[in-house]
Amino acid sequence: MLSRLRRKLGSGVDVAETPAELAARMSTEELLAEVEELSASNREHRDPGVEVRLVNLRHAAGIQLLDREGEGASFPEPAFDRLPDGNGELAGITREELTPEVLRAGILRDGCLLVRGVLSRSEAENLVDQINAAFDALGALHSGRPADPGYYREFPLEARFNREDHARAWTVSGGGLWVADSPHLMSEMLDCFDRAGLTDVITDYLGEHPAISVQKCTLRKVDPDAGHGWHQDGAFLGTVRALNVWLALSRCGDESPGMDIVPKRLDRIIPTGTEGAIFEWSVSPQLAEEVAGEAGVLRPIFEPGDVLLFDEMFLHSTAADPSMKKSRMAIESWFFGASASPEQYAPLAV
Repeated sequence: MLSRLRRKLGSGVDVAETPAELAARMSTEELLAEVEELSASNREHRDPGVEVRLVNLRHAAGIQLLDREGEGASFPEPAFDRLPDGNGELAGITREELTPEVLRAGILRDGCLLVRGVLSRSEAENLVDQINAAFDALGALHSGRPADPGYYREFPLEARFNREDHARAWTVSGGGLWVADSPHLMSEMLDCFDRAGLTDVITDYLGEHPAISVQKCTLRKVDPDAGHGWHQDGAFLGTVRALNVWLALSRCGDESPGMDIVPKRLDRIIPTGTEGAIFEWSVSPQLAEEVAGEAGVLRPIFEPGDVLLFDEMFLHSTAADPSMKKSRMAIESWFFGASASPEQYAPLAV
């Protein structure tokens, strides 16, 4: 029998096996163990081949987690007494104050939780440099020049998840890149989350092993003339167990595009496409103001390293204005509990 030709990068790590092939021959535990081992190795000596294989391993494990039956996960009990009083503003907490219980309380009271200084300024600046390198690598490939595959290597979606062949192009046209298309950034981002204790909080909040999605984990470089529209992601996602980690890597909300928010818990999907709505999928500004009520619409100021955490019911919009002088740098990553993850999105186990 003819042996299969294996493509190799960097130190010779095999990147030819597809996620489906990996999922077929390895258990979830084996896949996650290799993820841990290769991640540790890559922190010591960066290798593009290792970074590519890590994305494949995470997707293989994500496929297995997605295919498991529900595990009866539950959210933690909310700790409302540990939330600060916002006095009409969005009160933030420190990284040290963040727990799953406080997070649940913030989402149930304000629709979200602002956590200041999750990453240090130097960590945020390093991620900005890496994001610029990823965009440069994409530009090089479009120009026919070679590029580091760790910074940009288009992730091949399995057929069962490839329902929107325009989704990647739409993301790029809006100033974004799928993190899965930049294997090095995937490793960098998750390493930062681990060091900050975010991964543990996310896991305990969702009550089960989390997975991020290929299509909804993006590197953002948003210009002041960017489009915007009020929306709840639950209008697209359906019934899920979800948490969005919206990480600011530059100051935003005044000098660069930030986010307009309705700071209250909503228990229903607000009608879209009504009179005044910018898009069929968006909520009209008038309706957003009406829903906000006395709480009003807020536009928080984010500093590099700040994180806004929210779920699929949160009503928000990009806050962009041509008068702003700078572009916003950020990473947006949706985490899903594997037992209630949207089936149309390709999962990557964390």
